[in-house]
Amino acid sequence: MSKKVLIVEDEIFVALEIEQIVEDAGFHVGAIAADRDAALACANSCDIALVDLNLRDGPTGPSIGVELAAQHGVRVIYVTANPAQIGPASVAALGVITKPFRAHSIVAALRLAAEDSPELSSADIAGFIPFLPPGSLPGAESRG
Repeated sequence: MSKKVLIVEDEIFVALEIEQIVEDAGFHVGAIAADRDAALACANSCDIALVDLNLRDGPTGPSIGVELAAQHGVRVIYVTANPAQIGPASVAALGVITKPFRAHSIVAALRLAAEDSPELSSADIAGFIPFLPPGSLPGAESRG
């Protein structure tokens, strides 16, 4: 079963680029959302979320990531040029991919997030900063 990915990004060309990367990697895009309401409306149908921080409705990305992980069991990866803005919301995410990103970084992070027991300590993904220790991913118990 292929994992569904939610892309939370308000810049349409960036969202479309990420969508192509996700699909080329063999994942399905469940939805593209440009703000909090749209992202949360699609949460139950997705397994992994790529979340920008600054969206159409402001800097809501960190709180969206927390809610996606805590209430919907979605594995969150932030994608941003401003990783310092994540702050305490990092506890909800697998990690962050820094912009400008490379396609192979997104693919590698998606594959890591799709694993049942990812080994973050061995993750060697350029442009990816891991947040969580192995075995502590949100949703690991409820999703498979």
